[in-house]
Amino acid sequence: MRTWPARRWAVAAAATVVAALVIGVPTGVVSTPLYTRMTPVLWWNYPVWLVSSVLEGLLVATYVRVGPLVTSSQATVPERPRTARALGAGLLSAFAVGCPICNKLVVLAIGVSGALSYFAPVQPVLAVASIALLVHALERRLRTAYTCAVAP
Repeated sequence: MRTWPARRWAVAAAATVVAALVIGVPTGVVSTPLYTRMTPVLWWNYPVWLVSSVLEGLLVATYVRVGPLVTSSQATVPERPRTARALGAGLLSAFAVGCPICNKLVVLAIGVSGALSYFAPVQPVLAVASIALLVHALERRLRTAYTCAVAP
């Protein structure tokens, strides 16, 4: 990442802000008049939210092209990007920092008392899993970025 051009860092910063808003506003970590959280934000929600947002931003920046564009006669059919791991990790981050009884899917599945009794204690595990998946996805993207050079 030390060799990244300014354009990649700009995309990483913008994607970090977008990820922070996409995760923080609907979960109530960022206080807005649009949504009122029914349970208080816990101390660990803030670091998980921030770390997840930064990792998502860095991961998005790995998709920014740094080499010259390849003409259509030189291009091969690119492999579809494997972003499911990153999307799943971002979704896990939202479930991890979200209000357990504000989540309609959880309340529908196990009820309000089940959400507080069973889902709330699992949220820190979801947080660790989401950060681990994001770190793994970023590591894989960075490792393959140096082995797969852009075609001349």
